[in-house]
Amino acid sequence: MTAKKRASVIVPVPTDNTSVNTRFITFSGLTDNKEHIAVIYGEPENQQSPLVRIHSECLTGDVFGSLRCDCGEQLHEAQRRMTQEGGVILYLRQEGRGIGLYNKIDAYVLQDKGIDTYEANSMLGFDHDLRDFTPAIEMLKALNISSIRLLTNNPLKTKELTEAGIAVTECINTGAYVNKFNTNYLKAKVEQKQHKIKIQKTD
Repeated sequence: MTAKKRASVIVPVPTDNTSVNTRFITFSGLTDNKEHIAVIYGEPENQQSPLVRIHSECLTGDVFGSLRCDCGEQLHEAQRRMTQEGGVILYLRQEGRGIGLYNKIDAYVLQDKGIDTYEANSMLGFDHDLRDFTPAIEMLKALNISSIRLLTNNPLKTKELTEAGIAVTECINTGAYVNKFNTNYLKAKVEQKQHKIKIQKTD
């Protein structure tokens, strides 16, 4: 079954001291049957290679501003950029790199004992990263977008999109949102998964 746009609605979101109208788009026919959404800024469908951010859900970071990760800050950076130049945020419901919210909290408990984020997943019986970017590819195709500029530090996203026939004309790294609470977490992403993040000492 081919993924298709299911519904589209205008959602105003805050930006600086005003607001911007975005389009929230839902889909039918996604292979994993989860409720992923696309958040559209401007008219990226009319751009040759619009800016795209594939963002995996992180309740703790996106909603509550947790400093244990950089997820919320990356999401907000994407929102700021797309307010200026348009683009698409593909918001994937894959909490905790696919292990779910409760298991992510369990992984935090292990991390507090000095275990890195990937080994913590392994100790809980999961692979390092259970995310599937197939729905993001399906969503882009449903939006008739085949060429993008990708906002990411994760080389795996670029690889999977390219192999699926999505042309990544440019890979743009997000900012490095390093603080004293997430340094070890980000360091593990750089050393084990080759994420493009510059780690500097923090107070």
